[in-house]
Amino acid sequence: MDAEGLAGLLSAEGQELLGTVAGVELSTATELALNNRLRRAYPASMVAAALELTQLRARARAKFDRADHMYLTREGLEQASAEHISAHRTRRYDPYGTVADLCCGIGGDLIALAPGRDMLTVDRDPLHLQMAALNAAVYGAASVRTRCEDVRESDLAGVEAVFIDPARRHGGKRALRESEPPLIWCLALAERTPAVGIKAAPGLPREAAPPDWELEFVSVRGDLKEAALWSPPLATVQRRATHLPGGHTLVSDAGPAVACLAPGAYLLDPDPAVTRAGLVEELARALGAWKLDPEIAFLSLDTHVSTPFARLLRIEESLPWNLKRLREVLRRLDVGAVDVRKRGSAVDVEELRRRLKLTGARRVTVALTRMNGKPWAFVCSDP
Repeated sequence: MDAEGLAGLLSAEGQELLGTVAGVELSTATELALNNRLRRAYPASMVAAALELTQLRARARAKFDRADHMYLTREGLEQASAEHISAHRTRRYDPYGTVADLCCGIGGDLIALAPGRDMLTVDRDPLHLQMAALNAAVYGAASVRTRCEDVRESDLAGVEAVFIDPARRHGGKRALRESEPPLIWCLALAERTPAVGIKAAPGLPREAAPPDWELEFVSVRGDLKEAALWSPPLATVQRRATHLPGGHTLVSDAGPAVACLAPGAYLLDPDPAVTRAGLVEELARALGAWKLDPEIAFLSLDTHVSTPFARLLRIEESLPWNLKRLREVLRRLDVGAVDVRKRGSAVDVEELRRRLKLTGARRVTVALTRMNGKPWAFVCSDP
């Protein structure tokens, strides 16, 4: 997709073509036949752009409720935040009427930010900038001011708050920590406009956040997706773990140290947002759980609990790590397949599966970790 392709799709003829292919399930076989048929009625370049967009819209349904009406590029879709993440973040901006979305891409955050407020949108990619405005309109934004320029040259006079999603791709590859503009430049935006939110990679080290900023890690159904830094006017705590789509949050809170004790009836495997945010002890105190090792995030407790911030597993066997002993235990329990979870273990998972040679009927979870500094294994099942 390029600017010419987008212009063609926005024409009356292009809109008619998009209506023709809307909802079509494309496969290698059907796409070729459809492509040949459509080229008899529409320009070949327009057909190619329409089929590409149709495929991207199908993929985008996992992120956006109105994906079938959006305009996308492959790279833009990959980098865009999912709709429920954007909606969660946008609540921070409720007090602000004039907001700037810097490095907007295809508008994954703009669709939530723009409706009902004066919105300035900046990106140096003209195609993505145009798509962002179109996508914001799909979500009800009456108008969006756009500027095609490097955000480092943007005049932010009159802007009350800023959200920035710096690029984290270099040469087509995702960079977990580096960004463009660099994080240090993004943090300095607070000197010009105090209310600043920064989208960051989930691998961002906690020490990268200034002491008076909030650092939030976001997971979606247990899959760590993003981090965000919030300047003091937008911050409420120092660190936060958020679990979506439910909107559950766990925040940093001083309290007594959590004890290390022998395992109880259950094992708790914390959500990655909790571990990245350094909130394992907060979770333990909230649930009445304890640690098994000072350096390991696995927790244990004797009572059945339900929490969005950890997976609960019932411990069937607890034993010092030893391949032969583990194999004997699994065979005695009639286990034929294992899911392996590791924290603090150097065991190669694929090599372990190969050497276990299981033939039983059950499937269990094997947690490989350390307890009191010693390699340990837990055989667990769903509670």
